[in-house]
Amino acid sequence: MYTTYVIQSESSGRIYIGESIDWRKRLERHNSPLKSKKGSYTRLNKGPWKLIYKENFTTRKEALRREKELKSYRGRDFIKQMMGR
Repeated sequence: MYTTYVIQSESSGRIYIGESIDWRKRLERHNSPLKSKKGSYTRLNKGPWKLIYKENFTTRKEALRREKELKSYRGRDFIKQMMGR
């Protein structure tokens, strides 16, 4: 099962959109103080990060397609509406 997820920084309010086969483990990495190539955007923009939205898919291709949709202007509007902004 692949997941497209949206997380938000509790300190800055910034949003990050990604996909992973294990979103819980990926969220831990976003919040981890250890340096690595992955998660650099979330390290630069300070956490802690919390999950605000997720969708599950059977293939990675579907999850990547939805990630791309959510990163579009229309997708960001969807996220803002969902958050009540």
